[in-house]
Amino acid sequence: MGHNATNVIVQYVQQRLRQLADPDKAVPMQAYMKTDMPFYGVQKPLRVTIVREVNKEFGIDAAKQYRAVIEGLWALPHREERYMAIQLAVHWKDQFNGPAMLPVWKRLIKDGAWWDLVDDLAIRLVGPLVLEYRERFGPVMDKWIDDRDMWIRRSALIAPILHKNATDEQQLFDHCRRRMHETEFFIRKAIGWTLREYAKTKPAAVKRFALKHRAELSGLSFREATKHLDIQ
Repeated sequence: MGHNATNVIVQYVQQRLRQLADPDKAVPMQAYMKTDMPFYGVQKPLRVTIVREVNKEFGIDAAKQYRAVIEGLWALPHREERYMAIQLAVHWKDQFNGPAMLPVWKRLIKDGAWWDLVDDLAIRLVGPLVLEYRERFGPVMDKWIDDRDMWIRRSALIAPILHKNATDEQQLFDHCRRRMHETEFFIRKAIGWTLREYAKTKPAAVKRFALKHRAELSGLSFREATKHLDIQ
């Protein structure tokens, strides 16, 4: 699939979003996300339908085209075009989300700079790379956790959320320790979220960690981390 075919996919997605646009939904969606980016007003179920259509009509056959489609959609002006970039990236990740994509995800995280874009990039695209290439990308996450960009730090915290039994527990707790002094809401929330999810797999370990660091964890982080644990 060449450059023209890549453009066909990008144009198809944009056309379908325009066809499905609902101005009555667009305004509240934009207000909820607190963004200057315009919305079409196309909610997730319809966007999932577009993913299925693209997969049926086109498909892609190379990592280069995977990246080109994602970056092509991301560059468009509406929020849903970025959502579609992420949804298609996740849909095709098993075939094409290789090590070379990590710098792309990092750039999109920094550019997106808001939870609705960052969280799926971190959990569904960065997370699988860290899990599959742990020796290579574990040290990279140790750099991300101290990055000047808050969204990169948040991404390092939440990337392992789906790792369950394969979680690098030592790194997870270390990252939480390294950021527990922060006052930023999105970091405090991320610490609590990643610990709460890991507690579904290793409740005793999270309980020990949370109680040991109760004085250092923010109230928000502690409450989120221990939400489903038996702690008085």
